[in-house]
Amino acid sequence: MQDEKPLVNKEYLLQKFHGKGGWTYAEIPEVLQNKNNPFGWVKVKGSIDSYSLKQYKLMPMGNSKLFLPVKAEIRKKIKKQAGDYVHVVLYADTSSLEIPAEILECFKNEPKQVFKNFTSFTQGEQKTYVDWIYQAKTEETKANRIAQMLKKVEKKMRFSDKEDSI
Repeated sequence: MQDEKPLVNKEYLLQKFHGKGGWTYAEIPEVLQNKNNPFGWVKVKGSIDSYSLKQYKLMPMGNSKLFLPVKAEIRKKIKKQAGDYVHVVLYADTSSLEIPAEILECFKNEPKQVFKNFTSFTQGEQKTYVDWIYQAKTEETKANRIAQMLKKVEKKMRFSDKEDSI
């Protein structure tokens, strides 16, 4: 990343959307929406304070400006909350989704069509599965989620697709 010119490299105020469950975020007005992406989001990599970001999305605020959502997990690690300032360094992220090795290993134990089904999904759909798996708090839950993903993908089901109940 050293040879690349950052999109931003400065201090931003963490803010919070009003209402229950309101997101904590940093408004990033210097970066323009990408009209070629859904909702105008922009995929970035970089850091917020000492926390590394990869394949992260700047989201639209509705006023043609973008914001960087700062999840609770990140806020805990950097010990910051709404009202605090954070140092944000962002670069455009043009990389493709990295599928973790342990998930790739699991695909090897399945019929080849299962992996073909998975790779036929958009990167966003693939990332939804990967993120869900790695948000598990225990190894057992992670293993169960991988198994659930493999069953759904075998049926060409995306994460949000509901299985028919019999």
